[in-house]
Amino acid sequence: MKSTPTLAACRAAAALAALMLAVPAFAQSTVIVAAREVDLSYPAEAVVEAVRQATVAAQVAGRVVEVHADAGQRVKQGQLLMRIDAREAAEGSAAAQAQLIQAKASFDRTKSLLARKFVSQAALDRAEADYLAAKAAAGASGASLSHATVTAPISGIVAARQTELGEMASLGKPLITIYDPKGLRVLASIPQYKLADVKKGLKAKLEFAETGLWLDAVRVEVLPTADARSHTVTARLYLPDDVQGVIPGMAARAHFVIGRDKKLTVPPTAVLRRGEVTAVYVIDWQDLPRLRQVRLGEAVGNGEIEVLAGLNGGERVSLEPIKAGMQLKQQSLSR
Repeated sequence: MKSTPTLAACRAAAALAALMLAVPAFAQSTVIVAAREVDLSYPAEAVVEAVRQATVAAQVAGRVVEVHADAGQRVKQGQLLMRIDAREAAEGSAAAQAQLIQAKASFDRTKSLLARKFVSQAALDRAEADYLAAKAAAGASGASLSHATVTAPISGIVAARQTELGEMASLGKPLITIYDPKGLRVLASIPQYKLADVKKGLKAKLEFAETGLWLDAVRVEVLPTADARSHTVTARLYLPDDVQGVIPGMAARAHFVIGRDKKLTVPPTAVLRRGEVTAVYVIDWQDLPRLRQVRLGEAVGNGEIEVLAGLNGGERVSLEPIKAGMQLKQQSLSR
């Protein structure tokens, strides 16, 4: 004889179903921990610099009367950046032109007198020297006048503007700095004892810790001289063109590849850090997350982190530890 469910049993089943619906399903993004063949690297602190950078300096004295560029702005080669009031330069140019006219007339007159034997060859030589000096002075004065209009020597981004509207620009004073974002590199120092290892492959990866960005260096150059005080050699590591979020002056870390080996690793997104505790969420056979403390080493060449203790190969860890923690909390509340 088939038994009929009691009212209490039906209510209990309905409550259980409602509870199961109330607990949201968490889709876990996971990865299997395994020993992977990775690049062994030597890390070195580095700084970003522009391959092509130009600082435009004032070549004429005067007051800055126009400013057409600011830091962060893209400019094209030949684009107007500033204008300097060059009235003093204009006055100097007019005086130089007057002296040139006078020196030319004197030279021509002396040549005529020499032809009629009224003056010596030495007099003609002096007149010619005065004329050439006046010509050079007039040319230099005209060039200074043209420098009152400041234009961009290269296409790129304005890194800094060192002079403001209304300020006096003295001869040689920096006005504006421009760099080409298509050509960036980092400079790193290699200790003398590591030089042979680095030179074996001349390969490196670049890490920008603040943004989590990892890049392969397009080219690595090791300069042929060493610093006599620090006994280090400078290496230049070139970035791909137009990397977003990287600017001159930023700190970076260069990871020079010096070999390969198998290491147990986890992606950095799987790691949960709370004060001095470092842990991951291991997903068990019931697809439930379990918090486990681990001991980690340095980042390896592919951007993952070496596992020194706390995990075994074949275990599955969550790539979303915050979401895994929320799931664990929900499960504990539902019990």
